[in-house]
Amino acid sequence: MAPATEPEERGGFFSRLRAGLSRSTARLTEGLTGLFTRRKLDEAALEELEEALITADLGVAASQRIVQQFRRSRFGKEVTGEEVREALAGEIAAILEPVARPLVIDEARRPHVVLVVGVNGTGKTTTIAKLGQQFREQGKKVAFVAGDTFRAAAVEQLQIWGDRTGCHVHTPVKPGADAAGLAYDALKSAQADGTEILLVDTAGRLHNKAALMEELRKVVRVLQRIDESAPHSVLLVLDATTGQNATQQCKVFAEMVQVSGLVVTKLDGSAKGGIVVALAQEFGLPVHAVGVGEKAADLRPFEARDFARSLLGL
Repeated sequence: MAPATEPEERGGFFSRLRAGLSRSTARLTEGLTGLFTRRKLDEAALEELEEALITADLGVAASQRIVQQFRRSRFGKEVTGEEVREALAGEIAAILEPVARPLVIDEARRPHVVLVVGVNGTGKTTTIAKLGQQFREQGKKVAFVAGDTFRAAAVEQLQIWGDRTGCHVHTPVKPGADAAGLAYDALKSAQADGTEILLVDTAGRLHNKAALMEELRKVVRVLQRIDESAPHSVLLVLDATTGQNATQQCKVFAEMVQVSGLVVTKLDGSAKGGIVVALAQEFGLPVHAVGVGEKAADLRPFEARDFARSLLGL
């Protein structure tokens, strides 16, 4: 995904991540502060801990797993709030480590096709633009497909980003044109002109699930007529501010297409950053990147330990 970063730049993003997660941190640590002022970790304390974690959007399964670990390692011992936060960060990092995997572009594919899916409003189009800019900075030839053909604003937004980043944008002839046909033509054209990465935007109108499912499957089918291994990556973009709704969206999109990885956006606008832990525990899908702001540099590869410590305000 993003190139290896200099320590100073990485430090800058870590600070932004911590600042971005501050609302989530406040929500989580508020529940813990009164709970552990030098008290024994008994059943009542563990129950309260589990409740605090569930309230902070970590989900039931992850919260139970963490509490079980506490029961095994610290039961009956006196603990301080600081010790609990440190231990929690370690347990959360352990859940996140297996899913913290960058998006890898297969150089052998020309182009590597990335299908980007998700509900309208999660930041799909902006994510495509940011990824495009990052790949361009690595010297790659990138093109966008404005496949959310019914939303003129989405098409326009990609065109603006295309101009800014020097990425060619494949646009529909008219609003509401067939997205699959557009994707087919775009892939043909990308193969002919040596495009290395083709980022395909899609519709996300969940109120009509059957129609959306059919549209996405049709896009996949027509891409496979040209390259049977396409799309090579299917990114699901989720908005952290929706909390547990993101879990539901993940279920729904996994039924429609073979989601290969997640991007979680808008962590800076949310008190529900714990949702990333719930997603990791429930689905085990790679979390390729998280977003904490508007700039391309604010979308970065997901680091489990950094995220866990930031979430606990450490």
